[in-house]
Amino acid sequence: MPHFTVVPVKDRAESRYDSLEGINWVDYRDTGQDYPDHQDTVSSDGHGNHKEDSPFLNSADAASKRNDFYDRNLALFEEELDIRPKVSSLLSRLVNYTNITQGAKEHEEEESAEASRRKTPKSPNMGTLMGVYLPCLQNIFGVILFLRLTWIVGMAGIIQSLLIVLMCCSCTMLTAISMSAIATNGVVPAGGAYFMISRSLGPEFGGAVGLCFYLGTTFASAMYILGAIEIFLKYLVPQAAIFHASDSAMLNNMRVYGSICLSLMAVVVFVGVKYVNKLASLFLACVIISIVSIYAGAMKSMTHPPEFPICMLGNRTLVRDRFDVCAKTVIKGNITVPSQLWDMFCLPGNMSSTQCDDYFIQNNVTEIQGIPGLGSGIIRENLWSDYVQKGEILEKAGLQSVDAHGALENFGMYVSADIATSFTLLVGIFFPSATGIMAGSNRSGDLRDAQKSIPVGTILAITTTSLVYLTSVFLFGACIEGVVLRDKFGDAVRNNLVVGTLSWPSPWVIVIGSFFSTVGAGLQSLTGAPRLLQAIAKDNIIPFLRVFGHGKANGEPTWALLLTGLIAELGILIASLDMVAPILSMFFLMCYLFVNLACAVQTLLRTPNWRPRFKYYHWALSFLGMSMCLALMFISSWYYAIVAMGIAGMIYKYIEYQGAEKEWGDGIRGLSLSAARYALLRLEAGPPHTKNWRPQLLVLLKLDEDLHVKYPRLLTFASQLKAGKGLTIVGSVIQGNFLDSYGEMQAAEQAIKNMMEIERVKGFCQVMVASKVREGIVHLIQSCGLGGMKHNTVVMGWPYGWRQSEDPRAWKTFINTVRCTTAAHLALMVPKNVSFYPSNHERFTDGNIDVWWIVHDGGMLMLLPFLLKQHKVWRKCRMRIFTVAQMDDNSIQMKKDLATFLYQLRIEAEVEVVEMHDSDISAYTYERTLMMEQRSQMLRQMRLSTAERQREAQLVKDRHSLVRMGSLYSDEEEEVVEAPPEKVQMTWTREKCEAERRNRNNAPENFRELMSLKPDQSNVRRMHTAVKLNEVIVNRSHDARLVLLNMPGPPRNTDGDENCILCQYEQSKGHSA
Repeated sequence: MPHFTVVPVKDRAESRYDSLEGINWVDYRDTGQDYPDHQDTVSSDGHGNHKEDSPFLNSADAASKRNDFYDRNLALFEEELDIRPKVSSLLSRLVNYTNITQGAKEHEEEESAEASRRKTPKSPNMGTLMGVYLPCLQNIFGVILFLRLTWIVGMAGIIQSLLIVLMCCSCTMLTAISMSAIATNGVVPAGGAYFMISRSLGPEFGGAVGLCFYLGTTFASAMYILGAIEIFLKYLVPQAAIFHASDSAMLNNMRVYGSICLSLMAVVVFVGVKYVNKLASLFLACVIISIVSIYAGAMKSMTHPPEFPICMLGNRTLVRDRFDVCAKTVIKGNITVPSQLWDMFCLPGNMSSTQCDDYFIQNNVTEIQGIPGLGSGIIRENLWSDYVQKGEILEKAGLQSVDAHGALENFGMYVSADIATSFTLLVGIFFPSATGIMAGSNRSGDLRDAQKSIPVGTILAITTTSLVYLTSVFLFGACIEGVVLRDKFGDAVRNNLVVGTLSWPSPWVIVIGSFFSTVGAGLQSLTGAPRLLQAIAKDNIIPFLRVFGHGKANGEPTWALLLTGLIAELGILIASLDMVAPILSMFFLMCYLFVNLACAVQTLLRTPNWRPRFKYYHWALSFLGMSMCLALMFISSWYYAIVAMGIAGMIYKYIEYQGAEKEWGDGIRGLSLSAARYALLRLEAGPPHTKNWRPQLLVLLKLDEDLHVKYPRLLTFASQLKAGKGLTIVGSVIQGNFLDSYGEMQAAEQAIKNMMEIERVKGFCQVMVASKVREGIVHLIQSCGLGGMKHNTVVMGWPYGWRQSEDPRAWKTFINTVRCTTAAHLALMVPKNVSFYPSNHERFTDGNIDVWWIVHDGGMLMLLPFLLKQHKVWRKCRMRIFTVAQMDDNSIQMKKDLATFLYQLRIEAEVEVVEMHDSDISAYTYERTLMMEQRSQMLRQMRLSTAERQREAQLVKDRHSLVRMGSLYSDEEEEVVEAPPEKVQMTWTREKCEAERRNRNNAPENFRELMSLKPDQSNVRRMHTAVKLNEVIVNRSHDARLVLLNMPGPPRNTDGDENCILCQYEQSKGHSA
């Protein structure tokens, strides 16, 4: 009885997104040993978590397993451990909490050789709380909550602020639903959104959106750094400012300190992510403590609101740190003296009102409470919006004020708006505070059950943060005075952080907590962005990013970190949090848009591999999320949206141009197939209209013995005629058996595709194996194309050397193709002298394209030069149209009619009418016609074998032949030569003997009749017309770049095939057609 040993094996590097979920790599090996006790084995619970079936452990690591077993049995039942963990385990996990993206921990371990030696395969063990919920919570909560949410509430009012929060959070919630469906459809490696989009929508979309996501993450690090520097310079150490007393002083301070902070953070990330890892729990604690202090302060304000008085002059808000007492005068020793505020608006030491600012004299100074508290009813004043323009002074609507002109030099005493505000601007500034939902999907490899943890943890985190934002908007509007809310930097409350004035027990809790949380978020962005760029570079879909796929020996992305630092420095140089936030909003919104699109496309296509474990999704929700993302992009900033889409479009076209040779089973291919199927079914609905007719080509190529294209200029002609429009099928026939020639067929197909790429022919290739070449060509003509997308024109080369060939197949293949094309009601184009056809790199600066319109063909001869002139080779050539008039035709009227016809066709061409007069039939014409008829009569009368018939027919051929040239498919068809006659015993009867004697006696008489044969006058006239027409064409078009003319159709009687090819030769001799 065979035994199987279950051995844990490391995950293979190739099993990324396309690996099947729920399958662990297991080594089933027949050890050939006999185990006496089969119960003491290791079993699996189906999720990769091994558990012991017996308490008796006999392995080498028995001590550690025994401790693990005893640790498990501290619970009443072993199953309770998953839902009721021990307090010690919970605390240990909280201490070991990390927010570093997947792959960073491996880099950290590889830095130590000792750790590498001790590293053993370990199954992922992170749950929903530590692996998804807390990382998402920390990434979503950020600088906007602490620095800008109060200002947004003050400007937009409670109602519009709730609308802004609801729009942004709804967008991220719908995206999280789509992301959960994609993430639970397979394993998501490091790279998160990039891998989801690229494996769902293909390398073009993946590369474009992946780079946008990378730029968004990079600019997010710049935004966090700017937020940290704003807290540092405004609220922590204002004395550290380098530049003072200037409009751009604050911006320059931000640039200097921001660049220093970015450099320090980049050094920390370069030295090792383990330091960022160790501080992750501290950053998370800062975020949670800061939010809890806000709620505690709001609750406390119901009974004991904090003391933060605001000084108002009339209804205008004053900068509080410029003076000590909020009054015009103060009493010192029973003497009324001017206050510091008086000295600011009047001449110092002078109590005369004539030397004061008019607005200051006519309005009273009052002091109001900055934090009235939750029960004050201030919420009624903060319900509606109060948008301001740049430089506008913040005013309280309820206070009395006398409108008077104030001095311009006193403008700095008032709190004013630094930027113009609007609803759309606030949407762009707030949206970054809703991002960060990808943190869980980025860590799927570290999760115990990613299929369950990612959806639950992400949706719970978004729900939690949405509730926090919505309640914060309500609490800010219900507790804080409106002018304080609109004061972005807290100038009215002595340069305190506005949200800090509400917190309990001290504003420093918020200031310090927000500073460390923003620093931590910046470090995490600087850690994640280079790894995302490295993941894109390693996929090798964008060639110029290949260098960023390399790094240190342990895999740290050094070059990617350098580029990330340079791009983040651009954001630092902007030096305005309010200007950087909309930029990263664009990139994140574009990323979320394509996540929704990927889910919708996969759902609608119902691809076989689309089997997400998360079932609560729908394509309508994905389309709604995609529409919301697009709407938010243009609501926030339409010009930023256009720039972001332009960047993504250029990257998409670059990847498409470079030809990303990646096949990830993406949904775009499935979408293309569905669209193609729909279009083909629509084409089947009815025949195409004449206006939509264009040549859809089937190009028949001949291959040499090495399977190379013999006449590549046929493809050049097709390329110049089509210019990438319509259908082009390139076909060829290989003689042989399909079973034996399959490899040869594939080689020929690849050779044709290579030549098509060289000649820039956009189309399809089809190589057919047939026992006879003629049969293969017939099959191509019948079967090429699909549905309504079929060819209507056949292009084949002229059979060179047919007159010199002893093999009749040289012209029979050609005539048979002509007959089949005519029977199929297809157009036929036969280029002659195609070897002299110009290449795609040539340019004709002058010359003519001559069209000899001899037979009415529906206007196709007129269309061909027009299509050719669309190509740059023929663009500067002129078009001339010749038509032939007989003796009884009115040539002047014909010219007018033809010019009118061309005018209606909207074709510019020069029109000429050629008159052909009757003349005596030349001896050459009579001789050629006689030869043609003698040959046909001889072949009918002589009863010889096939080989002998060919030899006798050759006696009547023209002796003055040219050098033999290769013909179309002439040397590829199987030989039809009869074997030498064998001696056969026959029984002669009297009837057979008399018939044989009569045949022998009549043979000389038949030959004499053949030599005295006179040609038919109609045949002589046809040959005369062909010869004379050829002379006229040579005379009039000898200097033309290209000559196009009609070719006579094949006769209905197959006996005239040989005569037909001769007439066609005489007509087209010396021309390119």
